[in-house]
Amino acid sequence: MDTPSFKEDHISQIPALQMLVNLGYTYLSPAEADRQRGGKTTNVLLEDVLRKQLKEINAEKTISSTKSTYISDSNIENGIQILKNLPMNEGYIAASERAYNLLTLGQALEQSVDGDKKSFTLQYIDWKNIGNNVFHVTEEFSVMRSTSKEHYRPDLVLFVNGIPLCIIECKRPDMKEPLKQAISQHLRNQQEDGIRSLYVYSQLTLSIATQEAAYATNATPEKFWAKWQEKFNNDEEERNFKSKLQELKNKPLAVSIKEQLFSDRFKYVRQYFDALEQEEILPTEQDNYLFGLCRPERLIDIVFNYVLFDNGEKKVARYQQFFAIKKSMQRIRNVENGKRKGGVIWHTQGSGKSLTMVMLAQAIAMEPSIRNPKIVLVTDRTDLDNQITSTFRKCGKFVENATTGQRLVELLESKSDAVVTTIINKFVAAVKKINQPLESHDIFVLVDEGHRTQHGTFNVDMQKTLPNACFIAMTGTPLFKKDKSTAAKFGGVIDAYTVDQAVKDKAVVPLLYEGRLALQDVNASPIDTFFGMVSEPLTEYQKADIKKKFARTDHLNSAEQKMRMIAWDISYHFRDNWQGKTPFKGQLVCDKKVNAIKYKEYLDEIGIVSSEVLISSIDEREGEESAYEKSTEKENQFWKKMMDEHGNSKSYEKNIISRFKNQKDPEIIIVVDKLLTGFDEPKNTVLYLTRNLQSHKLLQAIARVNRIYPAKEFGYIIDYYGVIENLDDALQMYSSFEDFDEEDLAGTLTNISEEIKKLPQKHSDLWDIFKTIANKRDAEAYQQLLKDEAIRVLFYDKLAAFARGLKVALSSIQFHKEVEEKVINRYKEDLTMFLKLRLAVVERYSDEIDYKQYEGQIQKLIDTHITTEKIETITELVNIFDKDKFQQEVENTTGKVAKADKIASRTAKHITEKMDEDPAFYKKFSQMLKETIADYEAKRISEAQYLSRVQDIMNNVLTHTDNDIPEQLKDRDVAKAFYGLTVEALSEKIQDNVIRNEISTQTALQIDDLIKESVLDNGKSIIDWQYKTNITGKLLIEIGDYLIDEVRDKYNVDLSFKDMDKIAEDCIEVAKIRYK
Repeated sequence: MDTPSFKEDHISQIPALQMLVNLGYTYLSPAEADRQRGGKTTNVLLEDVLRKQLKEINAEKTISSTKSTYISDSNIENGIQILKNLPMNEGYIAASERAYNLLTLGQALEQSVDGDKKSFTLQYIDWKNIGNNVFHVTEEFSVMRSTSKEHYRPDLVLFVNGIPLCIIECKRPDMKEPLKQAISQHLRNQQEDGIRSLYVYSQLTLSIATQEAAYATNATPEKFWAKWQEKFNNDEEERNFKSKLQELKNKPLAVSIKEQLFSDRFKYVRQYFDALEQEEILPTEQDNYLFGLCRPERLIDIVFNYVLFDNGEKKVARYQQFFAIKKSMQRIRNVENGKRKGGVIWHTQGSGKSLTMVMLAQAIAMEPSIRNPKIVLVTDRTDLDNQITSTFRKCGKFVENATTGQRLVELLESKSDAVVTTIINKFVAAVKKINQPLESHDIFVLVDEGHRTQHGTFNVDMQKTLPNACFIAMTGTPLFKKDKSTAAKFGGVIDAYTVDQAVKDKAVVPLLYEGRLALQDVNASPIDTFFGMVSEPLTEYQKADIKKKFARTDHLNSAEQKMRMIAWDISYHFRDNWQGKTPFKGQLVCDKKVNAIKYKEYLDEIGIVSSEVLISSIDEREGEESAYEKSTEKENQFWKKMMDEHGNSKSYEKNIISRFKNQKDPEIIIVVDKLLTGFDEPKNTVLYLTRNLQSHKLLQAIARVNRIYPAKEFGYIIDYYGVIENLDDALQMYSSFEDFDEEDLAGTLTNISEEIKKLPQKHSDLWDIFKTIANKRDAEAYQQLLKDEAIRVLFYDKLAAFARGLKVALSSIQFHKEVEEKVINRYKEDLTMFLKLRLAVVERYSDEIDYKQYEGQIQKLIDTHITTEKIETITELVNIFDKDKFQQEVENTTGKVAKADKIASRTAKHITEKMDEDPAFYKKFSQMLKETIADYEAKRISEAQYLSRVQDIMNNVLTHTDNDIPEQLKDRDVAKAFYGLTVEALSEKIQDNVIRNEISTQTALQIDDLIKESVLDNGKSIIDWQYKTNITGKLLIEIGDYLIDEVRDKYNVDLSFKDMDKIAEDCIEVAKIRYK
């Protein structure tokens, strides 16, 4: 074979094994790995390896300055048992955390030494000296599922000291959405009925498909799988990295390893890879990931330093976090003129800033060259405290939370090496109270820059009191122009991860901005303006109804009328775009508490969307309230009601947030200042602004809707205040953002009009597929054109893009103002027609399309904007085995050709699924189907003949009837498959049909007997015999011997060893499926 092979094994799995072996892993064949775990598929630890390693790593334990001892054998066994008995009943993540703590902290065990009880810590992995650990890789690692005797088999598992730390799924790059499939396999394996017993030890999960890859840790939803890319400090580093990777990729494996790797594979695979080695091979994206994440020293580093548990979720660092910490540490280690250089880490909001801070603090605490660091974490998130405490346990550091300024002063001045957490205003107050400056250069202040405007990290007090401290600020928004010079004195920007890059990495969604100024015309009555604002044209009846509802509002002052109008607009906008069919939510930002409460009253009165108000207590100023304003009666009443319901302000906040996050209602949360920073709810999709926010605060607020969530394409900023007057294509320095440098804002917001401009192109791209159709009214012509699968895939893609684009456009007022109604109606009519066409061709050609992802949104579009006709949505395809249902579906199809196409495509789908069970039988009928379709297309047969023929083929396939099968095989189903394979192999070798069929019958029966004898035990298949080389290897030899003696020599047939191997291998492959 002189061209690349696209088999999963050849293009992804074997190259991954070769790379891992070259990185320092020892290859274990599936059989060897099985032996190492005592032949039990419920056991996932390689116990012999683990036992030996525990003895070596824990060889000497110091008791006193003169004495040391070793950990006893019984304690080593205790240690293994403790690692095996994880508390799975407490939940998957709790058990994962227990496993992680055991691996990183070790296990304390008691042992008697000279009659005294001493406590020792048993370490499972030597984190400090990587060379003291052993690294193995195996493939097809079979593990029994928790609720059945069935097994799942991850492609590759990496072991450190016999403990499975990394699990890898490999896929062919030419299959449909290979990464998605690999990730869904990982997630399936981690379900309750899967193989959590293996995954609970795993710290890293990889999905690789040659040209693309992604990584995660336990229970990470698909949306949060991360991309990895190496970051370099200079060109030389990058050159070295690339040349090292090239060298590893082209390093041939030792012959002994090849023997092992290829022994269970068919011979030609070895030949293919030997030939491949003759020329230079280029590294792939898959190699980048394996080198970047799995080389032993990197894997150990990531597992120990970059994994943490946050609010019941396990997280592993993304590449920007990993490299920002590496860069910071390089900088911090050097002391110049009695100081260490700090600086700013600017990582765009939504990219895990708080976790970066915790991991950086951990890195400082673990740094051997810093003897006694005093680390202060200044945050505005109290919920980080628990996480910080658990993270520092493995560094042997205690965490103190300074709740008062006084306590903080004591902690700063004390000699303890506890890590101190506090909030920004306590920190600022404490710094002022310190009389004697603290001059140590081992004080590290890590500030989460939530409140930059009020305090300015680099303020004068801090420089006086902590003159040599190292300050590192984390920020989610760019630096103000005026701050850049000050920041430079402290070290400037250490690492930047911009919005642009985050959108490219799919770490956040892009934001669309739409200005909707209420009541621009002063003289018009509010109600008329409202009609101008509503996105959809209203009927006279609807207008009259709304006028009636509005009649009693005429006496209100214009400000209140304007608010009421905005409330109507929000209700319509939310209802028409998100309510019901999607899980998305909204956030409404007001200028004052009293107005927040009024908005809720108006929204409740309109009765379309549900909402809740979350404000600070009435004695705290918020938003644009002045210091002298008294709380209104409305506010007092509202606050009393909330306190009656929730007990205190803390519970009130907690309960409202919990409802917003976890329940269907409220759909919209109304706030003033609260939740504009640090509040993460990925379903939050649209931010309604009714107050003036500027600069840094505006950037923080809009980031509330940029978090990723399945099927969320954009976050929306709907601006009723006119915060951003003129958002143009290039995001020029509009006044709201004049404090920032232009290049730092690239990609922050896109005007919705920019998205809308793409709609005509998306519309014409869709029509372009059908340009060859002369009569555009001929529905059958469209369906016939889509017979070609490649054209159908294009059609589904372009249709989805058009539907999503139209949904965005219809949500915007501008679109209705600027585009003629007849054009809008044309778009809607075309969409209706194309959605119906999609349904017809999905059924006719039996396509499996991933319709779930955006279907909710497309359905929402239909419900809201296309009310004239009912459009069915796509459902799962009916299987031809379900005869009655399928018969019904065929009868509902109009036209003989459409019926025949449906039967042919559904039969072809069935054949593809079953092909490996009886290759010769299914190939024969697949060929007959293709010929029938070709005959009809060439007009050699009529429509009626086409329909009748495909019905016959379907019936034969369903009943598995082939009139050419000899009588002796009638009751031997599996032998029939062997017969087909043998006939095919001998077709060129024996011309006489009768003799050929006779020999094939005997051979098929004999092969079936040999296989049953080897793989059945009391009529039941031996578990996992397919992966046991002692069984498959023996069968290859036995079948080969039979073919030599009873076919080649007896009948003098010209069969080479290659021919005989092929028959034996093909039959064993079928047996692997049929005798499961």
